[in-house]
Amino acid sequence: MRLLLGLFALFAFAQPAVARKAPREGYATSGQCDGFPRVSLTTPARLCVGLVATGIGFPRGLAVVGTDLYVADLASRTPGRGRILRFANFGRGAPVVVLSGLNQPNGLAAGASGKLYVGEVGRIIRFDPRAADPRATITEVMTGLPKDGRHDVTAFTLSPDGGMVVNVGSFSDNCESENGGAPNPNTPCPEQKMRPPRGSLIRIPPGAALPMSAASAEVLATGLRNAMAFAYLPDGKLMVASNGRDNIDSADPKLSDDTLPHDLLLAMDKGANYGWPYCFDANRPSPEYPRYDCGRMRRPAMLLAPHAAPLGMIRYTGTKLPGLTGKLLLAYHGYRARGHRIVAIAAGLGGAVAGSETDIVSGWTRAAGVRPQGFPAALIELPDGSVLIAEDQNRCLLRLSAL
Repeated sequence: MRLLLGLFALFAFAQPAVARKAPREGYATSGQCDGFPRVSLTTPARLCVGLVATGIGFPRGLAVVGTDLYVADLASRTPGRGRILRFANFGRGAPVVVLSGLNQPNGLAAGASGKLYVGEVGRIIRFDPRAADPRATITEVMTGLPKDGRHDVTAFTLSPDGGMVVNVGSFSDNCESENGGAPNPNTPCPEQKMRPPRGSLIRIPPGAALPMSAASAEVLATGLRNAMAFAYLPDGKLMVASNGRDNIDSADPKLSDDTLPHDLLLAMDKGANYGWPYCFDANRPSPEYPRYDCGRMRRPAMLLAPHAAPLGMIRYTGTKLPGLTGKLLLAYHGYRARGHRIVAIAAGLGGAVAGSETDIVSGWTRAAGVRPQGFPAALIELPDGSVLIAEDQNRCLLRLSAL
């Protein structure tokens, strides 16, 4: 009996989080990709995509501490059901629930001390994932983040100086009222008068007293509808990918909602205004604000694919993936024509962009018995030079590697 009780206790503590079998609509695999089952996605020559784990609730943010991989499970946006999962040996180990009962966790990052930062709806927390009781180590880092509107999930990045930059997504699509009425073109968008302003980036400086209220945080930049993806260049310049508006044809039937607006890649400058909701693309006036002077807004570094919905971005520093060293890799989560893919962009010092985006992983268009449509959401470079991909449509982790 004691042996049985001991085994039960061990099983309960480990809390297996996901099944290793593929779901019914999961990926068909054939052969191997650097030790993982290979999936039939399209990559450049000498690269491949392997299936690491399946059955994860709704994987979003990724972080690595030592040899442990951590995944934020958004739990299909069900409040109080979010989790942080741990996979030993960079995803090869069995999954374990480290923290549960979270409110729609999305952003995830590892600090220099090995503690994890988690962006929940409404706040950012920090905890020690290696503690005997991780929940007992939770401290609040930022409170008072939005809990309403179209864009309330929390995305952030840890800055090289030890601070943090946090996205405050817009409440609306393009400053329309809650019942869908058009904004008044002669008055400022009321969302930008909120504290913190919606459609902005705010900052926690290094060494700040915690928790910090979002309402009292420094406003780094405004005019960003929903800035969800971040990467730092070697010179310290922060690159940000922001999601553009929808339904532009409702405001002006002469404009195509299929091709406009583009999502934006931005080289972040302190105090800059990047245009939302008054302007779109390369400083074009929004149809709701036809007389607005968009020439004084900061121009984007690059127009991305329309409605691509970039949710994750890294600067690839490894050498294992041929032709990608030093390039930005973006995870396009969108379901439209140019979404559901991973692209590479060359960005130099100061955020200057050379050339156009190049597809690195594509082919997620649904094909029965071969692959399902997939929505990549987050990326992280692993120490061996491979890139792990959180793909939430099929509840899985994928790995981009060399053949």
